[in-house]
Amino acid sequence: MHFATEFWLTRFCFQRALAGIYLIAFLIAANQFIPLLGKRGLQPVRLFVRRVPFRRAPSLFYINCSDRFIAATISCGVALSCFAITGFSESFGLGVSMLTWALLWIIYLSFVNVGQTFYGFGWETMLAETGFLAIFLGSSDTRPPVIVMWLIVWLLFRTMFGAGMIKVRADPCWRDFTCLFYHYETQPLPNPLSWYLHHAPRWFHKAGVWFNHFTELIVPWFYFAPAPLCYWAGAITILFQITLILSGNLSWLNYITIVICIPCFDDRFLARFFSIPHSVPADVAPPHAIAIGLVTAIVLALSWRPARNLFSRRQLMNASFEPLHLVNTYGAFGAMTRERLEVVIKGTDAELPDGSAEWREYEFKGKPGNVNRAPCIVSPYHWKLDWQMWFAAMSPPDLHPWFFALVQRLLEGEQRILRLFACNPFPNAPPRFIRADWYRYRFTKPGERGWWTRTFVAEYLPAVGLGHEVHRESNQRRSE
Repeated sequence: MHFATEFWLTRFCFQRALAGIYLIAFLIAANQFIPLLGKRGLQPVRLFVRRVPFRRAPSLFYINCSDRFIAATISCGVALSCFAITGFSESFGLGVSMLTWALLWIIYLSFVNVGQTFYGFGWETMLAETGFLAIFLGSSDTRPPVIVMWLIVWLLFRTMFGAGMIKVRADPCWRDFTCLFYHYETQPLPNPLSWYLHHAPRWFHKAGVWFNHFTELIVPWFYFAPAPLCYWAGAITILFQITLILSGNLSWLNYITIVICIPCFDDRFLARFFSIPHSVPADVAPPHAIAIGLVTAIVLALSWRPARNLFSRRQLMNASFEPLHLVNTYGAFGAMTRERLEVVIKGTDAELPDGSAEWREYEFKGKPGNVNRAPCIVSPYHWKLDWQMWFAAMSPPDLHPWFFALVQRLLEGEQRILRLFACNPFPNAPPRFIRADWYRYRFTKPGERGWWTRTFVAEYLPAVGLGHEVHRESNQRRSE
């Protein structure tokens, strides 16, 4: 990456791609934020802002956290994202450009800081950090600031190298090259290709781990190298992200990683593929240059702890060190699950939840349930409740308070929550009782019917009604 090269095309592609990520994120919020975090959500924002001071989680929702205000804020985010995608945000000068990107950052940071469990993913803070840097990239009539491009590359380095370091430290299967024996089956939301990849030869899985280590531990150092090495580093990283997109549903994590790879390519490279007419941009104005200098100093100062974390024996994964999420540490799949446990929620409208009761299962939109239903294709969309159910299956319900709120809302027939499911097994009236069971899911073998086989493991939550009376069955339920 040369200081002498131009980045007009780079900035053009980066800004529009990042605006696309913002749009996806706000559309997800439009469908899911109020059901999960609204007034009658599983973790209401109104309760969060009462117990957590503003300085620890700055957010617009300390001003107003009503469902109407939340919906209006989401609408503003969608509108601003479209304004940036079209390029109008850059055509009205530096002031409008910076204001647009600043508002996008402030709004989405507001969601992340009050989103609690449902916004505790690495890509949420990655968007907050990337969005902050985008404020200072300038408009189409100004020369792209190279130093901001370098700060984005520094973010890319921490994302990839941090993911590689947490893997080789945390789980021995990454060191003996066996992690992919389990990954395709046990990842949060497999897709149809995951089934085929799971049944690939073992040498293929081990080669995949080699490629993972090469891309995450070796390639990132070449992001900072001169061309063409930085081009190759960026291209290999993008190829790696595409393989992850094809093999599962990891929300928009891989998509935003591809976006922050764009600064690895300057105009000299991008001009080979497309040309967009533009006038010679003016030099960075003094106020803009001062702002860039201050931001650079802040990012460098805040980078000490994330940089030290990369080489720490107690490396943190997906951690923020200050409430604005300006410089963070990232990582994924540091610990690999060896078997897939699923929590299956069931309801009945019987008078008593005894052995004669008929139980109907709640089917989620993404996570495995019906063993004959094909795995979903949903990325870059993110079914937040489905992901949390994946985490919930790894430990008892006492560690997931939101799960009890979910059961309560199902017993009440809360329509906003029911829309997050594939269908409502009780369309006429809510069930009298809800229970949840633990199952072990495995991909079927070639030649077997369906996509999954499942075996009953244990009771996850005993039958409970609106009176909160728990009923345990004496008869052991048979495996399914």
